[in-house]
Amino acid sequence: MRPFLVLPGLVFLVSPVVAAETAWVDVAPQVRMRLISSGETKPDGSALIGLEIDMPQTIKTYWRVPGDTGFPAELDFSRSTGVKAHTVLWPYPTREITPDYLDHVYFGPLVLPVELEVAEAPWIELDAILGICSDICVPAQVRFAFDPAEGGRDRVNGLRLRQALADVPLDWPEKSQPIGTVLLDEDGGQLAVRLLDPRVNAGSLIAATGSGSPLFGAPQKSPEPDLMLVPVLGGSAENDLEGQEVTLTFLTEMGAFEVTRQIESAPQH
Repeated sequence: MRPFLVLPGLVFLVSPVVAAETAWVDVAPQVRMRLISSGETKPDGSALIGLEIDMPQTIKTYWRVPGDTGFPAELDFSRSTGVKAHTVLWPYPTREITPDYLDHVYFGPLVLPVELEVAEAPWIELDAILGICSDICVPAQVRFAFDPAEGGRDRVNGLRLRQALADVPLDWPEKSQPIGTVLLDEDGGQLAVRLLDPRVNAGSLIAATGSGSPLFGAPQKSPEPDLMLVPVLGGSAENDLEGQEVTLTFLTEMGAFEVTRQIESAPQH
C-alpha cells in the first residue's frame, strides 16, 4: 500500500460566497473542494447537497469500496443542526488495475451527491476527510459550514447535482432480474455470477460485501456462456463468505444499476 502523508489541521470555512455554494478551499496541490446545494427541501424532508472536488485527470479519490489502497470519503455532519441523517450517493467508479494493486476510484472533477434528512431551517457543518492520490497520497481534510437554503433555489447547482445523480447506480427497475445466483466455488477462491440479461456489461461488474471485505477482483469470462468468475483477492481462508450478501454494481446502456444477492455454496462434485 502506498504511504499517506498527513496534512496538519483542518481548513475551516463559515460563510458561503453565494446562496447555495461555499467558497473553494485548497486541500492539496492542484485540488480544491466546496459544497454546493440546490437550495431546496422536498416535502418528505430530504435535501440534496454535493461535495464538489476540482482536480486534474491525473489525480484521484476513492469509491465507497476503495480497493487495495486509499480510503473512501468520511463525512461527519455531527456539528450540524437540523440534519437527522445523511446518505452518500456514490457514482459508478473507474476500476484501476496495476501490477501492484486494484482500486475503485474517481479521476478528475467530481460531484459527490449527499442526500440529507433535515428538519426545518437546517444549518450544515461538515467535517470531511478524503484520500487524494497522484504520485503520493494525502488524507485531505476540510470543514465547511453554511445554510443550504439561504437565498432560495439555485437552478444551476440543482442541475449539476442532477447530472451527478445520473451516474449513481439505481436499484434494478424491472421484474425480470439481470443477475441470477452467485455461487462460491469449493475452495472459496472465486464467485460464479450468472448473468440473465444481455444488457449487463459483463466487464463492468463490481462485487462488494457490506463491509468491503474481502476485496473482489475484476470479472473474468467463463467457458460457460453468461457466467462470470469474480476472484476473491487475498485468499478466503479467513473470510466465511457463504451466506453473506454481496452487492453487484454494473453498467448497462440505460446507466448504472445494482442488485444484492446471497452467496451460495457451489454444488459438490
